[in-house]
Amino acid sequence: MRVHVVSDVHGRADALGKSGDGADALICLGDLLLFIDYADHSQGIFPGLFGAEKARELVELRTALRFDEARTMSAALWAGLGGDPRQHIETAVARQYAELFAAMPVPAYVTYGNVDIPRHWDEHVRPGQQVLDGERIELDGRTFGFVGGGLRTAYRTPNELDEAVFDAKVEAVGDVDVLCSHIPPAVPELLYDTVARRMERGSDALLALIERTQPRYALFGHVHQPLQSRIRIGRTECINVGHFRATGRPYVLQW
Repeated sequence: MRVHVVSDVHGRADALGKSGDGADALICLGDLLLFIDYADHSQGIFPGLFGAEKARELVELRTALRFDEARTMSAALWAGLGGDPRQHIETAVARQYAELFAAMPVPAYVTYGNVDIPRHWDEHVRPGQQVLDGERIELDGRTFGFVGGGLRTAYRTPNELDEAVFDAKVEAVGDVDVLCSHIPPAVPELLYDTVARRMERGSDALLALIERTQPRYALFGHVHQPLQSRIRIGRTECINVGHFRATGRPYVLQW
């Protein structure tokens, strides 16, 4: 059995279409949407509406942790569009999801990232694409558990959850062979982004489940340039499957 795993797709429909080549199945660990590209300020929903220069200003404010100023700037821009700002976002989001799910190969097993908007998925998911969150499946004799979304941060991305909600999904997954989540377990080496130079948010509940049940693998994404992409906790290989938008390459899991 050969499974390809991707995370942090962020709009790369072109590469997503090829991500299942040679595999029996694809696993996607979320963050399909691209709201703003920190490396290329011309890419994403925000610059599509307001231009690359405004996107650069927003990135600079957020990178400097000046979140209140960033939100004030964004609010003024949205107000200037006229009409209901939510409609502009909804239209852009629907366009991206339509392209991404059309490109995604099948069979695919998909969970949400912290920048995803779950309510949009039902209208775009195709036959052979199964959305899993706080759920388990069996592939060729191995049990896979899926935990989607992220935890609360100052960035206020769309799919950040209270710890109690997130932890309940972790508990529902329980003892599995392969633990699949968008965010990592709360291990500092896995959480530090060496380019952004900040700690991302990880899950204590995921770490506790790994320590208690010792799955063969724990697979995740979220941190685009981690200090360490792979560590071992007991018998569990904890693996950041990579920033798919940047590399266009899936992680290969084979047995």
